[in-house]
Amino acid sequence: MHPLPRRSPRLTPADEPLPHLTPQPDGLAAERHALILRLGLPTEAHPDYDAFARDMAAETGFLYGFVNPFFADRQRFIGLHQPPAGSGYPIIGRTMSLSDGWCPEVVVRRRALPLHDVYASPRFAGNAVVDAIGIQSYFGAPLIHDSGIVLGTVCVTDLHKRPLSDARSLLGIVSEYAQRVMRHITDGSGR
Repeated sequence: MHPLPRRSPRLTPADEPLPHLTPQPDGLAAERHALILRLGLPTEAHPDYDAFARDMAAETGFLYGFVNPFFADRQRFIGLHQPPAGSGYPIIGRTMSLSDGWCPEVVVRRRALPLHDVYASPRFAGNAVVDAIGIQSYFGAPLIHDSGIVLGTVCVTDLHKRPLSDARSLLGIVSEYAQRVMRHITDGSGR
C-alpha cells in the first residue's frame, strides 16, 4: 500500500501538538485524572501498551494503533504503532490536545465510534487530524473503568477508507482490545 498523494499537506512534526480545537468536556476530567494516577497508568510510552497498539493495528490492517488515556492536560499515546520513519507515511508524536481527533467523541459518548469513511459525515470530516495527517478511517472504543469513568480510548486510524461491509468486524476487534487493555490496567501489570 502506498501513501496517498496530497494537495498541500499540513503535516505537524511529531514533537508538536496538532492545532487546538474547542474541547468537548465530559465533566469528569478531575475524576479521570485522579483515577489514572491511582491506577498507576504510565504517562509516557510503555512497551506493553505499544504491543497492544501494534497487535490491534495488525489485526485490523490499519497503519496506526493507539492506547490513549486522557490526562488532565493532553491525550497521551502510551501505546502507539505507526509506520516506520522513512516509509513515506506521516509520523506522529505521542501527545495531542484533549479536543483533537475522534477520541474525545468516544470519551463523551462512552460508546465505540466506527468511521469507515470520515468523509461520509460532515460532523466527523472537519477535524484537525484529517487536515494535518490525512486520516480517512477511524475505529475507536472507550476504556471504561469499573467505576464508570472513561479513562480514554483504544483506536486505529488509516489513510484509506474502509468498506462499510467491514465496519462491524473492525469495530468488534477494536472493542475486544479495549476490554483487553482495561484488564491489563486493572490487574496492575501495565505499570
